[in-house]
Amino acid sequence: MGRLCSTEGLTDIQEEILKTVRQFVNAKIIPVAQELEHADEYPTEIVEGLKELGIFGIMIPEEYGGLGESLLTYALCVEEIARGWMSVSGVINTHFIVAYMLMQHGTEEQKQKYLPKMATGEVRGAFSMSEPGLGSDVAAVSTKAVVATSSADGTPESYAITGQKMWLTNGGSSTLVAVLTKTDEGAQSVYKNMTAFLVEKTPGFGEVAQGITVPGKIDKMGYKGIDTTEMIFEGHQISADQILGGEPGKGFFQMMDGVEVGRVNVAARACGIAWRAFELGIDYAQQRETFGKPIAQHQAVLFRLAEMATKVETAHTMMVRAARLKDTGQRMDVEAGMAKMVASEYCNEVVEDSFRIHGGYGYSKEYEIERLYRESAFMLIGEGTSDIQKMIIGRRLLEDYATGS
Repeated sequence: MGRLCSTEGLTDIQEEILKTVRQFVNAKIIPVAQELEHADEYPTEIVEGLKELGIFGIMIPEEYGGLGESLLTYALCVEEIARGWMSVSGVINTHFIVAYMLMQHGTEEQKQKYLPKMATGEVRGAFSMSEPGLGSDVAAVSTKAVVATSSADGTPESYAITGQKMWLTNGGSSTLVAVLTKTDEGAQSVYKNMTAFLVEKTPGFGEVAQGITVPGKIDKMGYKGIDTTEMIFEGHQISADQILGGEPGKGFFQMMDGVEVGRVNVAARACGIAWRAFELGIDYAQQRETFGKPIAQHQAVLFRLAEMATKVETAHTMMVRAARLKDTGQRMDVEAGMAKMVASEYCNEVVEDSFRIHGGYGYSKEYEIERLYRESAFMLIGEGTSDIQKMIIGRRLLEDYATGS
């Protein structure tokens, strides 16, 4: 495998998990990724294999049937899987975010109800925050949850959700969706008037629950195979028991906690794509000959390979640091933003360099680099664009380095 993307200080268990995942990727994902991606076919057999490996419950505590591993272990597994086919890592990501939010913020009843089935993959999670006109402006959430019924003392017993959500990864295949809504909590801050609901649905498209419609898959330039959808709510009736954590008004902060680990995930995905692009580039450069020698021996290509490897290693190191920091329980919005920004930008640069090394063949759908070229573009916008990361990083730096403080 070479020297890139190695991680120091891992336990024997972590090493064994990564070895197992790497073997699975090499044997079960890479050989079929091209065919499934171009057919835009859901990777059912791969997903079933990941269930058997326990990947769906890798961070879920053992008491709920999971492996109880760290965010670092999870992120390194994602990196390995994305190296094989980025879409597969997307199947796991939103599921993981919902499980993480339940672990951190759910009531004990909610944890008992969902986490054991999420650990096996029987319940599949999706994460829904964005809307058609929303983008990164979370304060502009317009999907509303209004009180439908209340108890004698005025405590809400059920809500009705109405609105339209966008860009749900696993929107069709999921059975449990964490949905951010606007509620009237009487707070002056818009962020304290948001509530996250745990919405149950059947897998598939069309009417998937009372008052919920999933129209179908959104056709995308890349990130194929996985289902990305809209979700339309028209007076969906839901019990107050399905509020994440049991208390309204905390949805924004719960979702942001999920997004933070999601950014580590996207950084890991970008690292995996860049890693694979480098492997393909250095392999091709040693096989393709021009002017009587392999193109790897031409200084222009040799320098390009050196820069690619350095970017791959830098992105991996920053991703690992962000994951390790999150595992300590410390605030790491800056580190997550930096890791996501650097990994996604470097991923695109490494993929483009590998694409150039391949020359005309890189433009052919027969070659893997063509798929990576399309997949890498998504890394620039998933879980917040680079511009959003810069805003988060910059604001926090001003807090840390405020003059006169």
